[in-house]
Parts: sequence; structure tokens; C-alpha cells
Amino acid sequence: MQKTVAVTGAAGYIGSVLVAQLLNVGYRVRAIDAFFFGHQSLRNLQDHPAMEILRCDIRNYPPGVFDDCDIVVDLAALSNDPSGDLDAELTRSINEQGRIASVMLAERAGVKRYLFASSCAVYGEHIGSDVSEDSTLRPLTLYAETCAKAEEVVLSRNRSDFTTVSLRNGTVFGLSPRMRFDLVVNKMALDAYELGCISVVGNGAQWRPLIHVEDVARAFLLTLDAPDRSIAGQVFNIGRENCQISEIAYQVWLASEAAPAISYLGVGEDRRNYRVSFAKAEKGLAFRAHRSIGCAVSDVQKALRDGRAGNAPCCHTVEWYRSLLATKGTGLGFGPRHVSGNMTAIR
Repeated sequence: MQKTVAVTGAAGYIGSVLVAQLLNVGYRVRAIDAFFFGHQSLRNLQDHPAMEILRCDIRNYPPGVFDDCDIVVDLAALSNDPSGDLDAELTRSINEQGRIASVMLAERAGVKRYLFASSCAVYGEHIGSDVSEDSTLRPLTLYAETCAKAEEVVLSRNRSDFTTVSLRNGTVFGLSPRMRFDLVVNKMALDAYELGCISVVGNGAQWRPLIHVEDVARAFLLTLDAPDRSIAGQVFNIGRENCQISEIAYQVWLASEAAPAISYLGVGEDRRNYRVSFAKAEKGLAFRAHRSIGCAVSDVQKALRDGRAGNAPCCHTVEWYRSLLATKGTGLGFGPRHVSGNMTAIR
């Protein structure tokens, strides 16, 4: 029987890629999002016969939001460290309280499997050997802290009839229908194309785990199909490689058609610094990432050149949220008629 997967944050950077992959392999999809960035990222999929789109906010999901769903993939969150710092109360209400409420709703609805999107940002600052899923968490930002707290609750709900698992994603890059140019590889690719210059903040020595957005989506697909005994109550680090910021700049330079300048600004303090082991996902999920930084840079710059991607305001997450907060407040433009508990289909 065809399974139904509910994807929260479905119109987002990862969600819009994952939804397309789910439909391609034969799942029914219930795409759930507040659409703070619009719903253009799902337009090409909205008429798919196996697609259902619901507009609702994770802070106020109605009781029936996960009815008749077999699996939930939870991607709904303010999605990076700078965004999380804009408004502490808002961040906690979405990334912690909202996501905890979401897993409780899923359990009550009889969902069988719950996949939680976490972040390697929970490791914070680790000097020395690569961190594993068992390493001490040292979140340095509110975003990372709320990820860790919500993840702890999600994993604690694991039962024989309700399998929960967390994927801690590295820093994501690559082309997506909901494009983001506030992520390090994508920003460098954009700046190299538009400005002919790549800026490195600080000395460039900080380490980051990196992963292409299509590979992230594929990791979730593998987790959907994995046997319960392999994933129940487990955490998996998801990434392809660890790079220093200076090495990322060099790889972007290599992949760009016109050789851009690389400028070291020597300002800013970024204590986030960690190398991550991906061995557990390789063994437990048979996951190995395929897409490289160079391929992503070529894809992004070609999309910019062809007009398939553009440097629109909504591609810069922090600035977009800041403008919504300034004009709409912490509701982010999601008015009372939408958060009253009624699900709104927009297809």
C-alpha cells in the first residue's frame, strides 16, 4: 500500500527538494508549511495527484494535521544560527515548543515513524578529533540549543510502535527551489558570480561539516526505508566532508568560470568549530554523499546565468525574517484566521 509522508517545513530549502524526491519514488506527500517565504517552491508539484498541501503554523498545528499519515519528516524550524538570534521568544516557540508539540501530535495520531531534522551545530566548539553522535553537545547559539532540546524529547518518545530518529545535518549547500544565499557555499558562489570576489570572515580556519541539499534529502529517504532495529531512537550525523572556511573559498574559486579574488576580512568572532564523523550513517543507513562543492557551485552559477535562480530578498533568510518581524510582528504575517486550528489547502 502506498505510504503517506507528512513533511513539515515542506516549502523550505531542504523540504522542497525532499518533497520532489518523495513523489518521484512513489510516496504520497502531505506538504505542511506556514509559507513565510511564499509557496513558489512547490508550484511545480502542487498539481501532482499524490500531493496535498496544507498551510498551518507549527506553533498551532490542528489536532488532525497528521491523521492518516504513516511517517512524519520534521523540517519546520527557524533554520540557522543568525535567524535564531533575531527573537529569542519566537525561536523557542517554533524550534523547541512547536517541534515538541509536533512529535506529540504525531504519536497520538498513530504515526509509525518520526524523522527529526537536527543540526551538527549542536556540537558547538570541539578541538581535536572528529565528533561522533556520542560526543558532548556544546550548543553555542539559541538555534543550536533549541535543536538539542527538541531532539532530546523526540528521541525520548521512541516506542515499539512509534520509531523516532534524528538526523544531524551538516552545513547544507546546493541549488533548491527555495534558494538560500545565506549558506556559506551558496553565498560564496553568488559573490564570485556577481561581485568577482569571495569574502572570508575571520582567518578561515574554522571547520564545517558540509552536505549537498540533494544528499540530505536522500539521507531522509534511506531513513524512511531502514528497518526499525537500525534506527529506533538513534542519531546520525549527515555530511560529505569537513572543510575549513578557507578551503571552501578555494573550492568555490576553482569551480567558478572567472577566477574571483579571495578577500580575508579578518573581522568577526565565530567560535563554531568542529569536525564531524559520518561513519555511523555510512554503516547504519548505507548512506554516502555524492554531490561535491564544485558541482554545486557550477549548478548555482549556471542557474544565476540562466535566470532560474536570482538574488531575491527571500533568498537571505535573516534579512527576510527581520523584515517580517518589523512589519508583521512575531506572527510573521500568519494571521489569526490561519492559526485558529483550521488547515488550509492551497493547491
